[in-house]
Amino acid sequence: MAPNEQILVRILLEKFDQIFETVQDIPEDLVNGCLPMHGSNSPVQILLHCCGMMRRWSSTVNLGVEIPRDRDAEFSTTMDKSDALKVASEARTAFVADLASTQLQQAPAVLPTGRKIEYWMATCEGVLLHVYEEFCQHLGHLEITRDYLKLTTD
Repeated sequence: MAPNEQILVRILLEKFDQIFETVQDIPEDLVNGCLPMHGSNSPVQILLHCCGMMRRWSSTVNLGVEIPRDRDAEFSTTMDKSDALKVASEARTAFVADLASTQLQQAPAVLPTGRKIEYWMATCEGVLLHVYEEFCQHLGHLEITRDYLKLTTD
């Protein structure tokens, strides 16, 4: 793997690990809590959404290996923290395998249907940069949710 490819893999995994560790550090009684507004998501839901999102792009889109996904369920589920972390750990392992099989400069195997084709979808690397962008966005959302939940229970 070329140095630039190693960098991309490393930053993807570091950002996912930050999401995982943030949920891991939240007390069990708070991991399914939400902000007090309609449409807010719990830490567990954010983590599970990141798992589904990353596998959709890394496997279904980039490699053409369809991974079943229920996106709506990602945003409505409740789960014990240990179960959510187990799902996330398994998704991370599969994501690493996807990354090892990906030729970054090639076009994705299957472009997503039902959405506008974006410029970053031209290469598998572009798709993975989008995954990184989503990880950053959801980590911020998770940190705000964590901070609010901790403040309201102290």
